[in-house]
Amino acid sequence: MSENVKKILEKVEELKKRKETIKLGGGPERIAKQHAEGRLTARERLDAFFDPGTFVEIDAFGRTIGRELGMDKVNLPGDGVIIGYGLVDGRPVAAMAQDYTCLAGTMGEMHGRKIVKITKLAAEWNIPIVGFNESAGARLQEFLEVSRTYGEWFYYTSIYSGVIPQIAVMMGVVAGGQSYQPGLSDFIFMTKNSAAFIAGPPLVEAVTGEKVSVEDLGGAQMHASVSGVCHVLAEDEIDCINKVRELLSYLPSNNRQKPPWVPTGDDPNRTCEALYEIVPANPKIPYDMHNVIYEIVDNGRFFEIHRDYAKSMIVGFARFNGYSVGIVANNPLYLAGGIDVWAAEKAARFIRFCDAFNIPLVYLVSTPAYIVGSVQERLGMIYRGATLLHATSEATVPKITVIIGWAYAGAYIAMGSKYLAADLVYAWPTAEIGLVAAEGVVNVVYRKEIAAAPNPEEERKKREEEFRETFMKIYYPASYQHVDDVIDPKDTRIIIIKSLEALKYKRQKLPWKKHNNMPL
Repeated sequence: MSENVKKILEKVEELKKRKETIKLGGGPERIAKQHAEGRLTARERLDAFFDPGTFVEIDAFGRTIGRELGMDKVNLPGDGVIIGYGLVDGRPVAAMAQDYTCLAGTMGEMHGRKIVKITKLAAEWNIPIVGFNESAGARLQEFLEVSRTYGEWFYYTSIYSGVIPQIAVMMGVVAGGQSYQPGLSDFIFMTKNSAAFIAGPPLVEAVTGEKVSVEDLGGAQMHASVSGVCHVLAEDEIDCINKVRELLSYLPSNNRQKPPWVPTGDDPNRTCEALYEIVPANPKIPYDMHNVIYEIVDNGRFFEIHRDYAKSMIVGFARFNGYSVGIVANNPLYLAGGIDVWAAEKAARFIRFCDAFNIPLVYLVSTPAYIVGSVQERLGMIYRGATLLHATSEATVPKITVIIGWAYAGAYIAMGSKYLAADLVYAWPTAEIGLVAAEGVVNVVYRKEIAAAPNPEEERKKREEEFRETFMKIYYPASYQHVDDVIDPKDTRIIIIKSLEALKYKRQKLPWKKHNNMPL
């Protein structure tokens, strides 16, 4: 062996030792503690997320820059964050993972620089980025420079919104300014034992006097069902990672691509006779729209977003004949399918994501109205309800609508109506379309006749039924081109697939603008 080779091998051995030290993060004791609390380490999360052997780390040797307030005596391998890229189902994805074993995953200057770097690289490479977040927040010993890196992270997350998919995963606690960046992302995943908040219970009590538990303040279940911060709730970390991988399978890598086609083996000519049993002939009888979705999509596979939040609206991803779509559906099981401010915003946000990433939209409609009353008005229904109108109007992807039951008033207009430029609108024979419910019309238009009748209540019911049969049953609206066709429910899947094929090459341009002014 030559002297030169010996020297090279010595250097290679030193490299291996340095990398092994870096891979230990905060050390064996802290890794053991992480495991004892039921959580994986940052590296274990990345190993589980990426296809085996494909992850490539960059900036492993990034070191802590702070030297004040004792930081010169602290050893933080990689400054507590791992960044890199790899393959997920054979497609490139960038990622970062905060290492809680290194000073609780706190954000220092180099920590932030690395995250900003991988965010910018992901955008330059036109690939999605996934962030595995677990952090106690800002590293106060480096307080001023942390503000800079936080700001840059927020900035690049914002300007790359709608350019590449950005997914945030919360495992453990995510606190302080750290929690804002996930809020800027497209989707937030949380494990059931995770939590996120701007300020933890001790600070909340010190500032406001309020005593609150971690779970009530920012627990995953609260965020999934009350605040709406959590889009997908997972049982544990492996379940969460698998769910993120599944979501990515529905998405393109960037806004210039279409979603990948995936063979599913489900017959595109399959009819759905089970729908006859699932949906009641009388729209006043509640039913679960999930069962309609499971019946018509490929293999009954539906990836739901915000499952436990604003339950009168259902949104999520599915496939028809292998093509990815976004589904927006009313759920008559809750509020009779009515749309409150939370349901409107939930749907609007989802629609805008699908439109940004070229994912066709399928609307399934059964809604009596936007929810009225003082509570909703005080919550800002006029502008928050309008978000759904705005999102549907500006979406230029293929928009296909199937009206199943009620389709009344502004809710009908917002849910993919012809008036908001839906491409194809179909209806079942059970559908009803109206400006308001028949009861509302009759009480105004025929109030004198009803009052003069020997039995006003009987006269009211008679008038209501006559009006509904004459003007609201689907054949009257269909005669005025409010829908493109009335279809047999069992053919719903076939019709949607044929519509998607017809709209495959759709191109629509909106008036030039810097950006819109969506009601927020």
